[in-house]
This record gives sequence, structure tokens and C-alpha cells, in this order.
Amino acid sequence: MPSTHNRDKPWDVPTIDKWHEPEFKPEDNASGQPFAEESSFATLFPKYREAYLRQVWGDVTRALEKNGIACVLDLVEGSMTVKTTLKTYDPAAILKARDLIKLLARSVPYPQAVKILDDDMMACDVIKIGNLVGNKERFVKRRQRILGPNGNTLKALELLTQCYILVQGNTVAAMGGYKGLKEVRRVVEDCMKNIHPIYYIKELMIKRELAKNPELENESWDRFLPHFKKRNVQRRKPKVVRERKPYTPFPPSQQPRQIDLQMESGEYFLSKREKAQQEDEKRREQREQRKEERKKEREKDFVPPKEENESKKRRKHHKRKTDEA
Repeated sequence: MPSTHNRDKPWDVPTIDKWHEPEFKPEDNASGQPFAEESSFATLFPKYREAYLRQVWGDVTRALEKNGIACVLDLVEGSMTVKTTLKTYDPAAILKARDLIKLLARSVPYPQAVKILDDDMMACDVIKIGNLVGNKERFVKRRQRILGPNGNTLKALELLTQCYILVQGNTVAAMGGYKGLKEVRRVVEDCMKNIHPIYYIKELMIKRELAKNPELENESWDRFLPHFKKRNVQRRKPKVVRERKPYTPFPPSQQPRQIDLQMESGEYFLSKREKAQQEDEKRREQREQRKEERKKEREKDFVPPKEENESKKRRKHHKRKTDEA
């Protein structure tokens, strides 16, 4: 039997792009019939997005109608819903519409979010960072690291990963290719774990340059990538080193209660009048003690200095004469 692999293929020319995915058109639906069941997705949006969504909802509806998708904006519940209709011909259109309302809910502007409906835009990812850091102040500082001064760090990540990134509240929304989205998620999650994004930016820049060299295509790039070591900051040692007490299996003795101490001293059996008299005596003693201390401090200025002995005076006088001679 002759081989079928050696047949002429006039369509297989060197200029053809075999990885290009053609646009899915209504003619590509072989059956030509609507879907057997209706598929729908819904998502909630925050209160502050209500005014903007009402403003752009007409454009959202017209963009989804081109793909045969219906959408509903419920302002009472604060939700957006997309669902298939009888005119839907692309099975992946409902998934793209789901990503669209998800991005709109996370404060992505409509002109950018509507690009998810195009075939060129691969996918989107919403990274939750709110529960990665417990301390609120520390969370705000680390979230600011993703943006960087004047947003320079975020711009660098967008250029290196070929993704659109938006930091809003407790989430980070990203749009782009699968490889770029994977890098963005790694950078964002490690940034919230106290690893600065600048390390990954340096690594991505080196990989970008290495990819231009066809000789290194099948080699490992580990020798070219930087390896950053963790630096442990030496903390101050405590001035007083506590001595460890010897281990004993027996628990410490129970401390006496305040009532027990009062019963031992006899204070418990005193009447209210006697207790008041006792407290007055304590206050009087403390007052007298402070009075004596203040008196001693005042008398320090009037204490005369000690006079030298006659023998010392004679020695000094004799020494002065010998020096003059």
C-alpha cells in the first residue's frame, strides 16, 4: 500500500504560521443548532463600583451581544450575571464573558477589560492577597512594593511579562498569556512573603536577553541567573542573660491568697474603723519619712567644709618656701 505521507501539500508553505488559531465564526458551528442547556455565571461587585458599572453597562451589553451572550446588572443584590442564549455559537464565549464581569468587579476599566473577549488575549487571573499577611500596616507596605515609586516596579513587571496588572484593595488583577500570568502570580505572592520584586525583575531581564541567543535554547540557564541569599540581620543580644532554673517535675507551690495574708497578719479580723486608723498611721509615717529626707537635703548646703589639721598646714607652708627658694 503506498504511503500517504509523501503526498503533495500545496497549503504547507514556509510562510504559513502553524500556531495561529483562526477566529471562531458562526459557520464553524457544524450543527448550527443552539446549545442543549443554558450556562450562566454571576459575580458580586463592591458598592463603590455601582456608579461606573451603570455608566458602561450599555457598552458591555453591546460587546457581549456580538458573541450571543446576555448580561444582567442587579443593583439590588450588587451582582452581574452572564448567560448563553439561542444565538450563542462559540462554547468558549461564556467563559470569556465570565472573566469580563470578574475583571469589571475588580476595578479594571472597561476599555481594558473588554479585550478579554478577543482571541489574542489568552486569559486573566485575580490573585487574592488579603489573607497572606496578618498585620494591616505590613500588608499595606508590601502591597506598595508591587507598585514601586511612581509605579515604576509595576510598569517593569508589565513590560517583562507582557501582562496588564492592576493592584486594587485585597486583589491583584492580571491579563495576558499563561506564561506571563504564572510569573505575575509568583512575583505577587512572594512579595507578600517579604521577597522584593526587584529580584524577579532582574531574573526576568536576564532571561529575556538569554532567549535572544539561539545557541542557549537547549541549555540550562541556571549558571546565568543570579542567586540571592537571605541575609539575617543580627539583633542586639539581651544585656541580662537569664539563668535557667533547674528542671523539677513538681509544680511550683501555690501562692497564698490575699485573704490568707490578711488572716496571718491579723488585718482580716479588724473592724472598718481600726483599718482606717491603721491606714492613717501608715500615711503619717510615710509623710514623716519624706519630711526628714527633705530636711536632710536642705541642710546639706549649710554643712561647713572639713578644716585641715595644723600639721598639714605647716607642711604646705614649708613646701611653698622651699619652692620659692
